[in-house]
Amino acid sequence: MTFAFPWFSDGGHVRSVLPPMPPHGRRGMRRRGAAALMAFACGVMAPVYAQNASPSPDGARSVNEWLTRMHEASRQRAYIGTLVVSAGAAMSASKIWHVCDGTQQMERVDTLTGAPRTTIRRNKEVITFVPEAKTAFVEKRESLGMFPELLGKPGNQIAQFYSAREVGVQRVAGHLADMVEILPRDELRFGYRIWSEQQTGLVVKLQTLGDQGAVLEQVAFSELQLDAPVSMEKLKRLMRDTRGYEVHKPLLRKTTPEAEGWRLGESVPGFMPMSCHTREATSAGAPAPGMAPMQWVFSDGLASVSLFVEPFDAQRHTQESSAVVGATHSVNRRVGDHWLTVLGEVPTATLRRFAMALERTR
Repeated sequence: MTFAFPWFSDGGHVRSVLPPMPPHGRRGMRRRGAAALMAFACGVMAPVYAQNASPSPDGARSVNEWLTRMHEASRQRAYIGTLVVSAGAAMSASKIWHVCDGTQQMERVDTLTGAPRTTIRRNKEVITFVPEAKTAFVEKRESLGMFPELLGKPGNQIAQFYSAREVGVQRVAGHLADMVEILPRDELRFGYRIWSEQQTGLVVKLQTLGDQGAVLEQVAFSELQLDAPVSMEKLKRLMRDTRGYEVHKPLLRKTTPEAEGWRLGESVPGFMPMSCHTREATSAGAPAPGMAPMQWVFSDGLASVSLFVEPFDAQRHTQESSAVVGATHSVNRRVGDHWLTVLGEVPTATLRRFAMALERTR
């Protein structure tokens, strides 16, 4: 689920909406799906200003009211917790320290399974440390105009494509939580079952739902300490300390699909274009215009879809295919002299609509 989760890096369980290169294969897909779920629970977002948040006539919260409450919770609390992410037989876990002083958000995420990774974020600034390779990846990541920015805009379309209903109360990691289902109104997107801590609204568990309510992916706190003593100054010091690490900074350039020679011949209902970037060459041999790898991001306010376009390589791009890992789906196809990978936490049919609509304009 991508409630506009922009802050998770490709180098572990935390990933970015703008990875350095298009993901290839199941390994890259797995990183995206689980991490997107993690990000909402961590509240890794820019400020949201609730609009149309007055109570509904029947007393039930609307989908926008639920989402606003959940996001605001992350901005009011410091916490420490362990998140466990599962999809089928696969499982991963991370330790999270989160703090916000009202204007700045910071957090640290340490992987507890797989290769060691430490990711520290301060607002848009993110650094991922890879101890085994003694490398650090530094990025500045934009919120891409997705939730909660879309949520705060008058006339946002989230309620046109999703509904919300409260279904009960359960305990998660020792905390009572309201259970709410956010259900799609069409077949182009998935649904979600969310556990929101009763007193604060903080998300403590989240499931992505497929056909007939099947759980595709789940993230949940196994332990959670609210109002924890998390030091923002200590996190700042850790973020700056790159001694002994080789630091890498991806070269991303903001652009437009039109400038790169692309367009969608037909839009996909509910999904709006959010951003477009290309990856710049790190050597003197710059690619020809329109040939640099490009990522074009769309969102309906909750789910996101990325279109990765790169020059066709006969050795790597051998067969058009599709793949599924948890809630993350992927399709790819050749478009003239380019190779397109469409990836997102939406049904495969939705990705195929994007894939078939992409057109070269020059």
